[in-house]
Amino acid sequence: MKNLNKIFIMLVLIAGLSSCEDELNVVNTNQQTTFGFGDTEADLQEVVIASYNRIRLEGSFARVGYTMDAVRGDEVWNSSQQWYLEYDNLTSPGTIDIGDQWIWRDWFHVVNRTNFILSKVDGVQMSEDAYNQIAGQAYFLRALAYYHLSTYYQNVPLIVDYAAYSDLSTLYASNSTQDAIFDQIESDLGEAMKMLPSRDEGGEWAKGRATCGAAAGYMARALMFRHKFDEAYPILKDIIAGKYGHYELTADYGDNFREGAEYENNVESLFEVQFMDFGTGGTDEEWTPVNISPDATQGHAVESNFASQELGSWGDLAGAPWLYYLFKEEKSTDGRLDPRLFWTLVTYEPEYGSYTGQNTAAYPNGDPRSNVVYQEELTDTPLSNNAQGGISIAKFTNARNNIYSSITNGLQCGVNLRLMRYSDVLLRAAECENELNGPTQLAIDYINEVRRRVALPDLELADFPTADHLFEQIANVERPKEFGCENGRGIDLIRWGFFYDEGRLNQLKAHGYYKLPGEDEAVVAISEPLNAENATGSTFQNFYKGHEYFPIFQGTLNANPSLEGNSANKNEDNGPAFREKYNIRPVVDL
Repeated sequence: MKNLNKIFIMLVLIAGLSSCEDELNVVNTNQQTTFGFGDTEADLQEVVIASYNRIRLEGSFARVGYTMDAVRGDEVWNSSQQWYLEYDNLTSPGTIDIGDQWIWRDWFHVVNRTNFILSKVDGVQMSEDAYNQIAGQAYFLRALAYYHLSTYYQNVPLIVDYAAYSDLSTLYASNSTQDAIFDQIESDLGEAMKMLPSRDEGGEWAKGRATCGAAAGYMARALMFRHKFDEAYPILKDIIAGKYGHYELTADYGDNFREGAEYENNVESLFEVQFMDFGTGGTDEEWTPVNISPDATQGHAVESNFASQELGSWGDLAGAPWLYYLFKEEKSTDGRLDPRLFWTLVTYEPEYGSYTGQNTAAYPNGDPRSNVVYQEELTDTPLSNNAQGGISIAKFTNARNNIYSSITNGLQCGVNLRLMRYSDVLLRAAECENELNGPTQLAIDYINEVRRRVALPDLELADFPTADHLFEQIANVERPKEFGCENGRGIDLIRWGFFYDEGRLNQLKAHGYYKLPGEDEAVVAISEPLNAENATGSTFQNFYKGHEYFPIFQGTLNANPSLEGNSANKNEDNGPAFREKYNIRPVVDL
């Protein structure tokens, strides 16, 4: 009997051990690591979505990552005289979170995730189409991240190998030159242009995702940043010809700033960031990368900065008085104001209330209620900031959408941010044509296509005797009125060399004039163009050389012994190096 018991116990042990063998090797799905993740197509699709999510954070495009370039330019000023003040004046000491750290943090999150995708994708079995879509999106998003990192911080670490994060000697990377970063951007975008489907081929898939057209558009931007006009121009012409999908101007300019499926991801949009008015807000707002709440808000806070404090927003940023009066200088062919003013700035213009059935200049559908903002009837221009005045910004807010009764501060605005539109392709093609061939009728034709949408009279070639004259028209008339208060103006000012020429700096000072109320003055909206005599000051009056870029955060420099400060940290003049490589067009009168 003892022997039988021993045999029975041994059989039980053998059976138990053999039956548990597979169950012991169980992965806890709640504690995944990169070592056990990313080996399937489904995993990598999840990381692609996670990469898109990182471009929707505060430091990328949900607020400061978008607005910081606008306030760096000459079309927007910090009407609150706080929060963005050092970035408006280009005087940040390198110790402020919002511009020196948050943008850096959130874009490097995008770099990290796209590097992970590209480290895994070659080893995963999938169809060729799936491979191209996954890798192509990763290349595009990494290029997008480095484009913004380098145009904000100049010479950042270039990390393109995910394995680098596993070793301290490579994790603490040193600065790369701006040329090396842009070489990588061009390489990544070149891959994305070949891999990604067009918006036509992608169908519903392409709505909200990167396409070959988006990659081509950003390739032109990257090339033009380094004055490679001869390389950018053929790409722009290919976009116009439909090689990367069909694009055209929307009939109504305002459709680029409305919320709703019939307006967003439209025929003019090469790439836009997807937002929606969803989520509880409060502690669930996804301001930072640490929030993973399923109830996190899915909107952006650009409205919170752009909209009027008088109507319930923060009112941090306002349109520059220069931009307002630039719109007033030229009327449409039917004698009315340029309709882009309506969609750019929240001003009270009496004529807005009389557009019954007149759509010739692409006003808001002839709507007689067009002086209604947030369902409140306007009889005067609302102040951007109750204490400092200014004109609030309409773009990418619900001011002109008028679908919500009030402003909800925080990450609540659901208007998609259109990062690149077909009108940018046309005006860049005009710029390249002018740079390569001087003022030509073809360059004028590209510009006139944009002007005709808003019923402005055609430009005539005879009015532009030199390439300098046509450049002045593109840089300081056409682009500000088409893209006023959008992200990208500060980048343009750098690539054109406006910070490195005395005449151009004086021009920026004139564009940056603002007026603050005196101790005994009531705050009023600007009622006349500003100049050196009647302005309080200019946002460019204290500009110090090298601060066209934002400094690298001092805490980041302290934590990484391999990293050096950039020109803003060191107060170094970038002018001599820029002038050695590139031409700066002088100021001319039009």
